[in-house]
Amino acid sequence: MLVLSRKENETIKIGDDIEIRILEVKGDTVRVGIEAPKKVDILRGELVQSISETNTEALTLDMDVFSKLTKKE
Repeated sequence: MLVLSRKENETIKIGDDIEIRILEVKGDTVRVGIEAPKKVDILRGELVQSISETNTEALTLDMDVFSKLTKKE
């Protein structure tokens, strides 16, 4: 992992077409702007984690239902 320190209005370039700009630092909150092509998905990490957990939970529930339906008594 590369770790960089940046101040307001400073940028980080990723490749030729992605730029991250520090817009504001206020207390323990940092506002970040990202310029990238529309084809690049940009998601918050906690959103990706939540979706992953929800999908895992749904899969587990489906397997439980499947097991009950296929169980012969």
